[in-house]
Amino acid sequence: MDTAPPRRIALALILGSQLMMTLDTSIITTALPKVQQQFDFSQGALSWVQNAYVLAFGGLLLLGARAGDLLGRRRVFVAGIALFTVASLAAGLAPTGPFLIAARAVQGVAASLAVPSTLALLVSGSRDAADRARLIALYSGVIGAGGSVGIVIGGFFTDLLSWRWGLLVNVPIGIVIALLAPRFLAETERSTGSFDLGGALTSTLGMTGLVYGFIQAAEKGWTSVSTVIPLALGVALLIAFVLIERVVAQPITPLRLFASVERSGAYAGRILIVGGNFAVFYFLSQYLQEVLHLSALATGFAFVPVTGMFFAMVYAVRPLLSRFGRPALLVASLAVALAGTWWLSRISTGSSYFPDVLLPLLVIGVGQGIAIILMTNGGVAGVEPRDAGAASGLVNVAHQVGASLGVAILTIAYAHGAVHGRVAGFHAAFTGAYVFFIAALALGIAVAFATRRRRVPTPAAIPVDLAPVD
Repeated sequence: MDTAPPRRIALALILGSQLMMTLDTSIITTALPKVQQQFDFSQGALSWVQNAYVLAFGGLLLLGARAGDLLGRRRVFVAGIALFTVASLAAGLAPTGPFLIAARAVQGVAASLAVPSTLALLVSGSRDAADRARLIALYSGVIGAGGSVGIVIGGFFTDLLSWRWGLLVNVPIGIVIALLAPRFLAETERSTGSFDLGGALTSTLGMTGLVYGFIQAAEKGWTSVSTVIPLALGVALLIAFVLIERVVAQPITPLRLFASVERSGAYAGRILIVGGNFAVFYFLSQYLQEVLHLSALATGFAFVPVTGMFFAMVYAVRPLLSRFGRPALLVASLAVALAGTWWLSRISTGSSYFPDVLLPLLVIGVGQGIAIILMTNGGVAGVEPRDAGAASGLVNVAHQVGASLGVAILTIAYAHGAVHGRVAGFHAAFTGAYVFFIAALALGIAVAFATRRRRVPTPAAIPVDLAPVD
């Protein structure tokens, strides 16, 4: 895209929509204490304000990409933006807690339609390889900034107006994008094929069953019928998903992607480290406001340094990879993230933001920043051209699944600790995140050992632009 006004507008529409979707993953984070207070949510019910969005988003992401292929990227993009706008209005005006959670789920469905089309539309408007690289860099910057900006904006609205404005701000933006997109974005060529609805529904509902079961376990115990039945249904649906993907002609998730130890390890490792980190952000936002008595806006700014460290690692990875190689660097980065999470788990009623919170967050940022980049590359390593889209989509699915499972499982840890007080609950949740990183480190060592004879790719092979950020 050059500097002509129509092309600038098209670029603004694409990047603006991506920023809006990225913001909505984190914009509610600093508002959680106010949301909990207004709707009298339990800790388990509160987790659905986040999980309803990320489960629907991650579970249907590959189906959304397929819809764009078959129906046209622009058409699906506009439909997703329109639905997201309506759902944001409903969430912002939600009269009850269950209504808010339902609206968040619809937002996730809408995001799963719009997001896969944004990059395709961006690339289709590029003129040459250099122009495409420049556009992808802009796109990556928007994704990277979205997480931290969302937390700060959410804090701003929560403090000065209402948490509802963090959701309502999407409405005018969405209307403008939906109206202008048909005029300034070119439609892509449609392909032929079929939808794997069975695979999409069984995978999404299966993960929802597991998450619901874990949250019920935190509130009612492992032997409760409301715990056992969702967990059993979740497992059964995920088994059905695997069976469907084995026989369907055009699977939404080709099982051959898991034949590689490196790719399988990257998907599983991403679930673990994102699960631990996302849950840390989820509970830390509440700890900073309820124990350290920071305002919502100050809490938003408290997360900015760790996001800055994520960005710094984008530039640090290449020279480190050249010096130490992929297996050693992956294991070392996971060890660093583990150390930072352990440090953060030492918090108490007498802790302060500096050094007890800030310094561990910076350490986590170094370790996870490097690990996420390496695992992104591992998730698409060695794939055939026909599977490139599914592999990169699966990287993002693992990201969202990790976020939802992390919050659900660590809600159990929080509930056990909270018997002895609110701070004890936070301590237990952070300790649970530490266990997630122990598992990630063990997996990283196993994958490094299994792939030790493979040639280390050159640093230039790392597709940094594919790495989603919370």
